[in-house]
Amino acid sequence: MNSFDFKKRTAVITGGAQGFGLDIAKRFLNSGATVFIWDIDEDLLKKVTNEINNPNLIYKKVDVSNFKEVETTVSEITSKFNIDILINNAGITGPTATLWDYDTKMWNKIVEINLMGTFNCCKMIVPNMIKNNYGRIVNVASVAGKDGNANASAYSAAKAGTIGLTKSLGKELADKNIAVNAVTPAGAKTRILDQMSKEHVQRMLSKVPRGRFLEIHEFTSLVCWLCSEENSFSTAAVFDISGGRSTY
Repeated sequence: MNSFDFKKRTAVITGGAQGFGLDIAKRFLNSGATVFIWDIDEDLLKKVTNEINNPNLIYKKVDVSNFKEVETTVSEITSKFNIDILINNAGITGPTATLWDYDTKMWNKIVEINLMGTFNCCKMIVPNMIKNNYGRIVNVASVAGKDGNANASAYSAAKAGTIGLTKSLGKELADKNIAVNAVTPAGAKTRILDQMSKEHVQRMLSKVPRGRFLEIHEFTSLVCWLCSEENSFSTAAVFDISGGRSTY
């Protein structure tokens, strides 16, 4: 496992109380970073923070789809820290259903969390990065945003939007030492699979040439490199980690 130097770096990780977000937080902490994990589940935030027991880990209860909450929390953090790294990981898949049967409120909620949440965090945190001429942003998209998953139109559309946002923002910041990239994982062994039907999960797995789900540590390793100073050139890009499902 490669080691990374994140000493004197401050990271914000949304959806940081479990799954991808929590594993990234642990790697960042082990590499010397100060880490803020955001989530809507305050009990879970408290639980994992107590378990990790690292003074450089700080939790914040934040609904990323609520712009005012994001604005207030970012203002609190930047009054004491510069935010060097942003991982937009918070997201939900929602139920599986055909588009014409999809509940409108749920469709909107999925887009608000997955896409608007990413927009809200970038909008508020990027100015701090510009001020310091340094930043690394990783937006967690999905192969669904590339390929489109049947019976997951809201999730697929939101993740496709996240890819488009990444490409636009990366170009807007390309004259600065700020890298903005997206990652597109295939299905992984996280609790997000519990939100899907067994049939949908099996259909996802059948599309992966590797024949298995993504391991969390494999995902974290890619994200860590994208967030490191070594990544000094790649920006506005999409990094695939789908086990061969998507090859573009």
